[in-house]
Amino acid sequence: MFVYNNDVKLEDLGEGVSRKIMAYSDNVMSVEVYFEEGAVGAMHNHPHEQITYVLSGEFEFTIGDETKVVKAGDALYKVPNIMHGCVCLKKGVLLDTFAPMREDFVKQ
Repeated sequence: MFVYNNDVKLEDLGEGVSRKIMAYSDNVMSVEVYFEEGAVGAMHNHPHEQITYVLSGEFEFTIGDETKVVKAGDALYKVPNIMHGCVCLKKGVLLDTFAPMREDFVKQ
């Protein structure tokens, strides 16, 4: 399967955050998340493993009780059920990979 970025609808999540669900199966999902400067990814957790790759911008991420600044080229791993969130310091895009896929993202 081929997925062309220009063909994927950008979903406005409000408050400076939007996303594109790029591709998924039952086992894995790839999502681009767009942040305006100052936008917040609220602290949350979920039962999925998650890898976040910073495509552009700069973010202050909290994973569990650790907070660090990351920028383009950096990656983060989140174990299932760990609290995590971010603040966008410079407008940017994250590429999130979830295993298994996030059913809550497609059942709206």
